Amino acid sequence: MAHTSSRERDAPADSADSDGLPPGPDGLPVLGNTLQLASDPASFYDELASYGDLVAYRAGGMQFCTLLHPDYVEQVLVTDADRFGKWGLTDFGVDFAAEGILFTEGETWKRQRTMAQPAFQLDRIRGYGDSMQAFAAALADGWDDGDVVAATDTFSDLTLRILTKSLFDLDLDESDRGAVVTRAATEFNRWAEPSLSTFVLPNWVPTPRRRRLDRAMGDFEALVDDLIAERAAAEGDHDDLLAMLLSARGEDGDISDRELRDTMMTFLFAGHETTSLALTYTCYLLATHPDVADRLRAEVDEVVGEDPVDVLDLPALSFLDRVVTESMRLYPPAFILFRKAREDVTLGGYTIPEGTKLTLPLFRIHRDDRWYDDPDSFRPDRWTDDFEDFLPEYAYFPFGGGPRHCIGMRFARMELKLVLATLVQRCRFEYLGEEPPQPRMGATYQPDRPMELRVEKR
Repeated sequence: MAHTSSRERDAPADSADSDGLPPGPDGLPVLGNTLQLASDPASFYDELASYGDLVAYRAGGMQFCTLLHPDYVEQVLVTDADRFGKWGLTDFGVDFAAEGILFTEGETWKRQRTMAQPAFQLDRIRGYGDSMQAFAAALADGWDDGDVVAATDTFSDLTLRILTKSLFDLDLDESDRGAVVTRAATEFNRWAEPSLSTFVLPNWVPTPRRRRLDRAMGDFEALVDDLIAERAAAEGDHDDLLAMLLSARGEDGDISDRELRDTMMTFLFAGHETTSLALTYTCYLLATHPDVADRLRAEVDEVVGEDPVDVLDLPALSFLDRVVTESMRLYPPAFILFRKAREDVTLGGYTIPEGTKLTLPLFRIHRDDRWYDDPDSFRPDRWTDDFEDFLPEYAYFPFGGGPRHCIGMRFARMELKLVLATLVQRCRFEYLGEEPPQPRMGATYQPDRPMELRVEKR
């Protein structure tokens, strides 16, 4: 069957002859659309989609534009990437890792990316595989038949241990230090959920939520400072990301103390939080789709047998790859990307003024029925070569795209596949919730209820 290109099949639904901002929902004087966004963000995005593929609105005194077509996403992330910058927490008075690799710009970001890149080269990432498998096996072997697992917390602890051992040669499980990281992630997600206070109250107002966030982030910063100091004073050779960053700081001053701390905080938070969510949702989907789980288990049994899963097994586990891809389509942990226009830019015939905040909602684009048949269903078999040839490039982008795509993409996908294959070797899961989870829009795509899974050992 011959397929047409995405542009021939479905061009963006906006006027090429227009000027000024795109259409969007009417708002209130002063407040704009703040109340709608804060009270029910999911419904607000449903409303935005009714206006087309480029939609303008105002919230918290800021001008926004949401992009709902892959062609516009590609223009912002790739074609015209240098005309759009990052924006985020500092706009709301939060100074989280502002000088780390996630938020820096220009030459500073390029320098940080260059320093960190060797830790994510393919050969080095493959070397992390044994510890990933071993941590997952120890977790599953510690469960008894019938145990009930709190998936979100359990997988958060697992991925934090994997990340800190792989990238920093640390074991945070020996003390309450791991709890400092997970507590900061929890408070950050609670604070980041859209609310009237976040958009309307001045940044200096000490709301209870803001005070909890500040305390948690203060503890997080202090922990990272201690870890850096301990490593700097330690004897022996290390060949991990932290050693690379410390060497850059010590030898030629390419990285400041603040940049080092903020970059380490970024990896500790984002590097474990997103992968733990992907594991949580994938195990939930396998528990609620036993036919898919059985096929995956059969594939692992055939390829791996009773041996530990090895990195070299992964190319033969094609159905596992499709399961992971489909899970991250339905539940992308980083569910919205944010950019800001550095200058006046034309998108789809509309003028996007300098300073406009752009939102690129993966969670909407990934479920658009223009690109996906039965988009809300979990169907790993949709990911055939023909389908991927037909799919617009940025109808699926769980790790972002362009020059600022996620540096840990290969690390995360390998970790997901090794952990999942190890778990299905050893057990099955039963979802104990009465209703499907409804993700909350915080810093990441957290489920709105405890994700409890009952373990059935094989």
